[in-house]
Amino acid sequence: MLLLFCLTVFLSAGFSMETKQTSKLLAESGEQCSACDFREHSKQMRLHNIKSQILSILRLEQAPNISRDMIRQLLPKAPPLTQLLDQYDPRVEDEDHATTETIITMATKQNTKPKLYSCCLFSLSPKIQPKNILSAKLWVHLRPADMVTTVFLQISHLKPGKEGNNTRVRVRSLKIDTDAGAGSWQSIDIKSLLQAWLHQPETNYSIEINAYDSRGEDLATTSAEPGEEGLQPFIEVKILDSPKRSRRDSGLNCDEESAETRCCRYPLTVDFEEFGWDWIIAPKRYRANYCSGECEFMHLQQYPHAHLVNKANPRGTAGPCCTPTKMSPINMLYFNRKEQIIYGKIPSMVVDHCGCS
Repeated sequence: MLLLFCLTVFLSAGFSMETKQTSKLLAESGEQCSACDFREHSKQMRLHNIKSQILSILRLEQAPNISRDMIRQLLPKAPPLTQLLDQYDPRVEDEDHATTETIITMATKQNTKPKLYSCCLFSLSPKIQPKNILSAKLWVHLRPADMVTTVFLQISHLKPGKEGNNTRVRVRSLKIDTDAGAGSWQSIDIKSLLQAWLHQPETNYSIEINAYDSRGEDLATTSAEPGEEGLQPFIEVKILDSPKRSRRDSGLNCDEESAETRCCRYPLTVDFEEFGWDWIIAPKRYRANYCSGECEFMHLQQYPHAHLVNKANPRGTAGPCCTPTKMSPINMLYFNRKEQIIYGKIPSMVVDHCGCS
């Protein structure tokens, strides 16, 4: 009888232990599912914030409505842009040092009637200031000549005069030897001209471009004729961008299969083509990362301020959140709303470390 009683107690204890283990496994499974749901929510919030952040930084109310066909027409088929794309790297090596930004501004059509000049009018970015210009070049494409010839490239600055009469001031004059049957790009240094323009805002930033061969034929491509898309003149300006320092913290790194519940950094790749943002030329996608996880009370030793707030008012605060503690910029090549091509640094695009704060 005693043996039967002990066996019953043992079996009951074993069943109770098994039930507790099963309940524990179910609870852990539920917690993991909950953590997955929370991570997915964090990921979607991060994607939404990236969209909003880019538009805000670029001062755009909405994404520019530029289609892929339009981009093929607008993209200059020129050496500086080809070089930018060939050497493109989204990473910014050292954000604590001054960096350069390249702004490419294409010639725009003249809306006034009658036309006061054949070419070209430029609308400059407000980022360009006289003191931050490192270099400024005007790029002009020459149509192929029928024979080996000498071309005289002339750049004149048009100053608006009284009663609608423009005054032409010669800026540059170059003598170029060209081969037959081959078009070419020519660059002209216009840094001093650009600085003079910016010191006199009343000027209309317009120039006249001519490239006459020995027979008097103008070979300068100043308008988009059929088959000449992307060959119009443009200005390439490099400016100095001052750095902003940020504090550096460490944190946990996890992957999507991780069972970690604490605050952690997870990988996230942003695909701009999935956004429908064709106006971003490069990168088409980049690793952005995001933060997700719990900030438990026991992990607050390195955040004494949050610890004291929680201790003083445990019910009046939601506690610390898992957020980025260090972010870094990326380089981006894009069209702005004026259809200018900008190559520069976009801050706070990559999550480097996550923490509780």
